[in-house]
Amino acid sequence: MRPMFSHSLAALALSFACAMPAAADALKVTLLGTGSPLPSPERFSQSTLVEAGQEKLLFDFGRGAPIRLTQLGVPIGSLTAHFITHFHSDHVGGLPDVWMTGWIATPFGGRETPMVVYGPEGTEALTGHLTEAFSEDARVREADEHLDPAGIAFDAHDAPPGKVYERNGVTVTAFEVNHGPLIKPAYGYRVDYDGKAVVISGDTKKDERIAEAAKGADLLIHEVAYIDHSMMEKFPSYQEILDHHTRPSEAGETFAEAEPRLAAFSHIVSRGAPGMTQPEVLDAILAEAHGTWDGPIVMGADLMSFTIDGAITVTDPEGETVLTVPATAAN
Repeated sequence: MRPMFSHSLAALALSFACAMPAAADALKVTLLGTGSPLPSPERFSQSTLVEAGQEKLLFDFGRGAPIRLTQLGVPIGSLTAHFITHFHSDHVGGLPDVWMTGWIATPFGGRETPMVVYGPEGTEALTGHLTEAFSEDARVREADEHLDPAGIAFDAHDAPPGKVYERNGVTVTAFEVNHGPLIKPAYGYRVDYDGKAVVISGDTKKDERIAEAAKGADLLIHEVAYIDHSMMEKFPSYQEILDHHTRPSEAGETFAEAEPRLAAFSHIVSRGAPGMTQPEVLDAILAEAHGTWDGPIVMGADLMSFTIDGAITVTDPEGETVLTVPATAAN
């Protein structure tokens, strides 16, 4: 079971000290936020943590990311690099919180070196404007709390598609995806470590480039949008949402092309028919996706983890194993 956290700094310090990292050669992925812009307490906005050896990588800064990291016992200031898929608010709204809270000299913060951020063109401008916007907060904290100003600096990069990060045996590759004609560039990312690989689609319509990037991957995390036909007829404006996202059947087609060992849904945009419960909506998404791919698919949930170490072990938010994908002959 995941430990409960008290509000005292002493209890937080103990929880962070006791947090168990993944095995040295494992690749561990934890979904911090699996929702949409909807302000849901169950599904925070988009954010994914990837732990590989000495590296702790954060992909997107959805609403509540620091809270989820704290629940995991991962100090915000311990993250080694951060990556942005695109600039919609549900992907960058938590950036100021990760940045500022990770700097505070506490068990949950403690960053003493510049915050490393990679993303599409505009990343450097975004972080530059944040530095200006929060300059008064930074000035006061430096004077009052004697925090190292290096920890509040940004090391930001407008990164073109391709290999954007390589450190301690971990490689991160960015590739463009199609999130609509006005949202350019938008990225997905592939992380490779010790012969293991995970791909994060980012927000996208069905795109052959995702299948190409995910060939040979152990885990493909893909966005999905499901809107019942009855709701489409009643509210035609839902079409504008679907025009920027991937339907479950289309995601299944991508899985069939890429053939990952395991697929998982995140960034779940859904609107069921009147009277449908949320579990029924999620079941409908999986059923439609399985109509075009017969491999294993997991419906992501906040704080669900995937440990890739020969086998792929999926644990629920309470830390209970819900699925194990056996090791292949190549493993």
